[in-house]
Amino acid sequence: MNKTELIEEIAKSADITKASATRALDAMLNAVTETLKKNDSVTLVGFGTFTVGERAARTGRDPRTKEAIKIKAARVPKFKAGKALKDAVN
Repeated sequence: MNKTELIEEIAKSADITKASATRALDAMLNAVTETLKKNDSVTLVGFGTFTVGERAARTGRDPRTKEAIKIKAARVPKFKAGKALKDAVN
């Protein structure tokens, strides 16, 4: 499912226009993004938790030249599924 299909599903399920569903989805995604930028987490009970993890600096290999390269440390978004979501999938 892509973003357009998700918006259509939200509009149908909530009985709202696609424009309203788009604004709601964009607002939710922006809120999650801004919260993660502040290094906080977002917990949606039953669905899951979005957090920020730290990835240490490391040495990698350039696949073309096989030369060693330095990969700098980074903050990365993570998602851990909640129990209700896990149970729904299984």
